[in-house]
Amino acid sequence: MKVIGITGGVGCGKSMVMDLIREHFNAYVIKADDVGKNVLNQGTSGYEQVVALFGEEILMESGEINRNRLAEIVFHEPNKRMVLNSIVHPQVKKRIVEEMARIRCEEKYDFFVVEAALLLEDHYEVFCDEVWYVYAEKEQRKKRLMESRGYSPEKIEKIMESQLDEEEFRKRCDFVLDNSKSRQDTLNQLKKMLVVD
Repeated sequence: MKVIGITGGVGCGKSMVMDLIREHFNAYVIKADDVGKNVLNQGTSGYEQVVALFGEEILMESGEINRNRLAEIVFHEPNKRMVLNSIVHPQVKKRIVEEMARIRCEEKYDFFVVEAALLLEDHYEVFCDEVWYVYAEKEQRKKRLMESRGYSPEKIEKIMESQLDEEEFRKRCDFVLDNSKSRQDTLNQLKKMLVVD
């Protein structure tokens, strides 16, 4: 089973790439964002640490963390974002590695594909056989984010500035997947890249 890490800047279409892989290949697909949501659920150590750090004002009436409120705080306070990341990211990575070991034992899949925006920063390449960079032109990414998420140009610019630049992605990844054309074009590239040995 080949382990592939997928990364790229915000708005490049990593989710669409993951959907195509799930639909067309014998691959187990996992997203760090989805795992990250679980590490802040009530009753987890991540939940306890985050509430201790940010206080009960981030909680909803149900006791669950108000993720929008938390995101708003860390978006405006980089130091708090760093602390939050230092709690969440190691737990996410640990769960992904555990899931990879479980899936490997099942021997059902040809590929284990993990997607993470901070894949390189968090050194996922240590357990990946290949790391792919999903590329799309900057203007196209901005347009996608305004349409799909309703982000303002200022918010998009701030997020993009906080991420690795294109040159760094290209330098540190094994392959580049150009996701700036059609869905079919992206699928055609995947068919050439996801070949079972």
